[in-house]
Amino acid sequence: MPIESGLAGLAGEIVPAASSAPSVTDRWDFRFKVWLTWGLLLALLVAGLGSLGLDFGLIRQKLPFMLGLRLSPDGFVQGVLLTLLVTALSMILAVTGGVLTALGRLSPNPAAFGVATFYASFFRGTPLLVQVLLIYLALPQFGIILSAFASGVLALSLNYAAYLAETIRAGISSVDRGQREAAMALGLSRQVIAWKIIAPQAMRIIIPPAGAHFISMLKDSSLVSIMGLWELNFLAQSYGRATYHYMEMLLTAAVLYWALSIGLELVQHRLEVKFSRGYHAS
Repeated sequence: MPIESGLAGLAGEIVPAASSAPSVTDRWDFRFKVWLTWGLLLALLVAGLGSLGLDFGLIRQKLPFMLGLRLSPDGFVQGVLLTLLVTALSMILAVTGGVLTALGRLSPNPAAFGVATFYASFFRGTPLLVQVLLIYLALPQFGIILSAFASGVLALSLNYAAYLAETIRAGISSVDRGQREAAMALGLSRQVIAWKIIAPQAMRIIIPPAGAHFISMLKDSSLVSIMGLWELNFLAQSYGRATYHYMEMLLTAAVLYWALSIGLELVQHRLEVKFSRGYHAS
C-alpha cells in the first residue's frame, strides 16, 4: 500500500506537469505582453528625447550619409554600410581562425597545442585598441604597410578569433564521446563525423556565446574610426564637431548600432531554435 500510494502520488505530480505545458494561446499572450512592454518603454524613451529640444532637421539631413546611402568623397562606402562591411569580413575571418585555434587546443600534438594557446592568450590578454594601433602604426616600422580598412579587419579578426576559439572548443567538447565512437563503428569517415554528427550538436552550445561575440564585434568596429575610416562612429563625431550638435549625432549613431544589434539578435535566435530541435519541446 505505501508503494502503491507513493506511485499514485508520483503520477499525480507528473500529469499536471505535463498538462501545464504552455499552449499556443499562452505563448502568444506572453509575446503580446512582451511587445507591449517594449512599446511602452520605447514610447517613454522617445518622449524623453523629444523633451530635450533636439534638432531633428539636422538628423534628417545627415541620416542618408550615416546610413551609407551616399558614398564618401573618395567614392568608397561609408556609415552603416562600411560598419557592416568591416564586421562581415571580420566575422568570416574570425570564425575561420577560431575553428583552427579550437582544433589546435584539442590537438594531442604539443606544437599545435602550444601555438594555439599562445595565440589565444596574447590576443585575449591585450586590449583591442592596442592591437589596432600595433597593426596600423607599428607594422610600417618593419616595412609592412596596411590600409586602414585592412588593419581594422585584421585586428578585429585576430582578436575575436581568440575568443571564439574557446567557445568552439567548448561546443565540440560537449558532444559525448560515445557519439564519435558509434559513428566510427559504423564506418563513417572523419569528415562525415565532423560535419554530420559533431557540428550540429556542438552548434547548440556554440551559437549563444558566438552571437554575443558578433554583436560585440559590431560595436567594436567603431574603433576603426581612429584610423580615419568613414564608418558610423567617425561620421557621428565629425558631424557633431562641425555643427556643435553632438547629442543629435551621437544619439543617431547609438540608435543605428542598436538596430543593427537587434538584427543580429534575431538571426541568433533563429539559429538557436534551428539547432535546438530535438532537445526542447517547441
